[in-house]
Amino acid sequence: MENNNRESVTQAFAEQQSPKDKLYSDDNLEVTTFKCPNCGGEAVFDPTTQKMNCLYCGSYFEVNNHTIVEERDLGELLKNGSVWTEAEVYQCESCGAKEILDGQEISMKCPFCGTSNIVKTEELPGLKPQGITPFKVDKKQAVHIANTWAKKKKYAPRDFKKSLKLEKIHGIYNPVFTFDAATKSSYNGTLGKYVVRYSHINGKRVAHTETRYFRISGFQDVSFDDLLVQASTTIPTNIIKEIEPFPTKKAVEYRTDYLRGYFANTYNKSGQECWNECKTIMNNSIERQILKRYDYDVKVALHVNTTFLSEQYKYVLVPIYVGHYNFKNKLYNFYINGYNGKIGGKTPVSALKVTFTVILSLLLITGIILLFMYM
Repeated sequence: MENNNRESVTQAFAEQQSPKDKLYSDDNLEVTTFKCPNCGGEAVFDPTTQKMNCLYCGSYFEVNNHTIVEERDLGELLKNGSVWTEAEVYQCESCGAKEILDGQEISMKCPFCGTSNIVKTEELPGLKPQGITPFKVDKKQAVHIANTWAKKKKYAPRDFKKSLKLEKIHGIYNPVFTFDAATKSSYNGTLGKYVVRYSHINGKRVAHTETRYFRISGFQDVSFDDLLVQASTTIPTNIIKEIEPFPTKKAVEYRTDYLRGYFANTYNKSGQECWNECKTIMNNSIERQILKRYDYDVKVALHVNTTFLSEQYKYVLVPIYVGHYNFKNKLYNFYINGYNGKIGGKTPVSALKVTFTVILSLLLITGIILLFMYM
């Protein structure tokens, strides 16, 4: 009997979840309430179990979503999308960050700078995410990761390490585009190779370095799969690179269930901007692969003409914890990959430790030089 009740409760909860909808239409969208069928309390997504968890009675419910997101034709992205009406947009007047909150949540503090200057804005036009990579690291684990990382920072002041003060830490879904493409390139250019030649001057053998130039040309085919481009400027791109990878190939169909208990950052770069950025990444990669084919020392010129084929994309939300430490009235942000726990960011730097390291290095170099001089 208990098992039958559990199954009926799980089914009742599943019926609350959003139906499958079109990417560019809000006709079928419904804002879910995420109420626990047992007690009517609020349910949030739990990363450790990958289930919905009632904050009041402790019940767990399955998120029946195993649909892997597939790529779509790039042409769809470059058109205007519809308004994402499932959530409201709030903006921090201090740092300008914008967050998406569902109808049940109100952010009293900005997860990026910690201030309370949060105001509601007009809904932003844009795309509804196709997929989402749910959190797997919970907040307790994230706090442990952050404190361990901060204590290991070599040049952080001793006072900072002793009195770590983690002000806030928030789980945020950050928007990214991933791109696929097959490319065909033709190229030509000029490279140089250093050649050492010897001559005799006044009876002595003297070495001369010359550069031998040679022409190159050919064809290069390269395929790209799930290249990730940051769709928001709120989190620095170098930070995203530092805490990658995100398993976007395993992203499941977007559902608001996963947002419960978390923030969702809005994108502020258009699909066209992100595609242009991705093409730059692809072009640089193609050039590197071309140059790997040759033994050279100097690149004089390289002209590459590339055709992009089978262009596809995904729009996915990826999980990131954003937090900051307060030290001497200054905030130091850190960022944690909510899937694998990789961390990046800044901590305060002790000028004394840096100076000591520089002096020690100079003394070591001086000692080595003197040793060779008197050998």
